[in-house]
Amino acid sequence: MRPFSHFLAIDWSGAKGERHKGIALALADAQGGPPVLVEGKRGWSRGEVFAILRDALPPDTLVGLDLGIALPSADCGAYFPGWTGTPPDAPALWALIDAIAADEPNLAANSVVAHPAIRPYFRDGSETGARFGCDDAAHGRGRFRVTEHAQAAMGCKPYSNFNLVGAAQVGKSSLTGMRMLHRLRGHLPVWPVDPLLDTGSAIVEIYTSLAACEAGRSAGRTKMRSYEALNEALAALDSPEIEATGPIDDHATDALLAAAWLRAVADNPRRWNPPGLTPAIARTEGWTFGAV
Repeated sequence: MRPFSHFLAIDWSGAKGERHKGIALALADAQGGPPVLVEGKRGWSRGEVFAILRDALPPDTLVGLDLGIALPSADCGAYFPGWTGTPPDAPALWALIDAIAADEPNLAANSVVAHPAIRPYFRDGSETGARFGCDDAAHGRGRFRVTEHAQAAMGCKPYSNFNLVGAAQVGKSSLTGMRMLHRLRGHLPVWPVDPLLDTGSAIVEIYTSLAACEAGRSAGRTKMRSYEALNEALAALDSPEIEATGPIDDHATDALLAAAWLRAVADNPRRWNPPGLTPAIARTEGWTFGAV
């Protein structure tokens, strides 16, 4: 596989407001050393992260975004089956979401799930939409992409991107992230929606729980809130440890471990060629890097 010089992991947030304690950035150098946090002046805003990705990345950086880069499509034959406005692929989905939410600051996407044609496909805090499942009746945990089934087969516990309820939901962060991905078109390729180029930086979707599981944490213990726990996981990835002790925010540990994990697995061809990834899936649903 082609080499990268840096590995940037981003723990993302879909929360309301301008600045978010749930956003954390960590950078690992291909030459070695422990991963390091990239500190914001007053925490991070989504707009500031967007500006870094567009204009200020180190050369040849592999960026891992902890969010869903698309919605399920293969299961029902469309993102929004039964709606004539459903987009044909991920770039068109990103464009639609950004257009609907164009008037919202901070890359927010609340108007997307309030859209009368789209709302029935989501579950939020007040109701479960009639199209939350593939049929007319909502069911269970909602719809999943092919890559999320692969995550589950590896021992993870993925959530549907159509689910907006609960602390572990990823729907809100995914929608805000899709707005950013649309605005990065022409600046950074997003694998596997776009082909991986021989040079330059690129974005992949990551799942920080997958990195934690591969570092020896169980699916129910993926969150780490001490340097001691983080360093134990880093050691399992053959990464140098961080010289610190005591408590640390779990968003920071997610990003730090994921950066080290990206560095550890990015040269493995199998990670770039999972058996369930077809050209059609790549263009519509995308894939979680590392899920095989």
